This record gives sequence, C-alpha cells and structure tokens, in this order.
Amino acid sequence: QVQLVETGGGLVQAGGSLRLSCAASGRTLSGVGMGWFRQAPGKEREFVACIRWSGGMTSYANSVKGRFTISRDYVKNTIHLQMNSLKPEDTAVYYCAATMITSFPSLTQDSAYDSWGQGTQVTVSS
Repeated sequence: QVQLVETGGGLVQAGGSLRLSCAASGRTLSGVGMGWFRQAPGKEREFVACIRWSGGMTSYANSVKGRFTISRDYVKNTIHLQMNSLKPEDTAVYYCAATMITSFPSLTQDSAYDSWGQGTQVTVSS
C-alpha cells in the first residue's frame, strides 16, 4: 500500500483559492491512479478529481470542473489539487487516495481505492 499525507487545508472566503497537496510514500507511483474525494457533514463521501500517474489523464466531478485542477509532481511524489473560485458548498474534509486501478471511470469511485490519507479540512465562508 501507499502511505498518503494531505496538507494545505484551511479557512478561506468565498471566491478565494487553496492548494491541497498529497505526499505519497511506500512504493513507486508508476501504474497508480490517485484521486481526491471530499465529505461534508451529514453527507456521503463524493468524488472530486482523479489522475492517472502515468500519462496524467484526469477526470473531474461536474461540480468542480473549470474551478479545480489536479496535477502531479514526479520529483516530490506528490499530487496537488488547486482549488479556485471556492464556494461555501465546497466546505468538507478532503481526502487523497491511491489505487492500482488506472481505468476510467473506475477512478471516480471511492470503492476502487485501497490507500487513504487522514484528510484535511477545507472551510469556505460566505
């Protein structure tokens, strides 16, 4: 399994930006799919974005498309989630996840992932 540590959460006003990072360790990320999910209070965990480490193919939830960007850093074994034009409804705990599955649309399903970070809180005030 891959060990994952998220950083970068915080409090921001609506319209602002935050950048989340997820540092991976424990194995090479070649052939790995990675994703961001979020869970708001009283709601189920939902897909946000994913990326195939090899090749960089990405997918986004409709609710964040055009505002969020997922990317990878080969040197630091890290993925990022750049979040712009944040809205109060983006408030949630954001989780990074990894899987040996690299096919779409499987990467949009949380059941496909077997390694999870501890989560980082993102709060957007109105």
